[in-house]
Amino acid sequence: MSRRKRRQRKEEQHDNSESWLLPYSDLMTLLLALFIVLFAASSVDAQKFQRLSQVFNGIFLGGTGPIHYQNPIENDDHSKDNPDHEEEEKEPVIEEENTVDFDLEEQRELEEIQAKINMYIQKNDLNDKFEISYTDEGLLLRIRDNVLFASGKAKVREKDVKTAKEVAEFLKMDPPRNIIISGHTDNVPIRNSEFDSNWDLSVMRAINFMKVLLENGDLDPRWFSAKGFGEFQPIADNDTAEGRAKNRRVEILILPRINDEGI
Repeated sequence: MSRRKRRQRKEEQHDNSESWLLPYSDLMTLLLALFIVLFAASSVDAQKFQRLSQVFNGIFLGGTGPIHYQNPIENDDHSKDNPDHEEEEKEPVIEEENTVDFDLEEQRELEEIQAKINMYIQKNDLNDKFEISYTDEGLLLRIRDNVLFASGKAKVREKDVKTAKEVAEFLKMDPPRNIIISGHTDNVPIRNSEFDSNWDLSVMRAINFMKVLLENGDLDPRWFSAKGFGEFQPIADNDTAEGRAKNRRVEILILPRINDEGI
């Protein structure tokens, strides 16, 4: 009898020594599932999240349990069944259409000015010296510096004052628009005693060109402003002579008209 009891006691001790494995494995499984959920939740890829959740649901819980994915797009289906929500969405759509109509009207007016300037460019064979385009900011006219200035100089040459005054004719608008004149240079340092930097040169070119434009009595100076950017806004590569020539320019930006409501 004593030998049988000792054998039973040994078996019980052996069973008890391995009883911790079951809760330990359950704990590790839950921790792994927790990390998977945290990882998936931090990812913006919903499709990967869904695939991971399906795989691990099948492995750990037979397809059911805490890892449950719900497509957030399903919330949009409820809005389709809700007529009140549908009516709420109609208002911003109408406002957007009004904005588009206004923008198209502005674009039409600016494109009319663009067409007139293009005719002037073609008539005077200035395709390689003038460039005009309609941009997000407004109508932009680029003029190569050699059309107006001598190298390293900021005063409009006497022989080119006529060209500047002809450009001024295209800027007469009723009602007027804000117009920004900006000067630009290449990255070659200035080498004369008149200017300390390309920045100085670009500013003075913009101001002097604007002064010639404003000799036209039909233009209101209150709508004009001048800027100088030096070499810091290139439109071409300064490593080539052709690129540097494109970067040396004066720009006229005709802005869209702003009404009293700030639109």
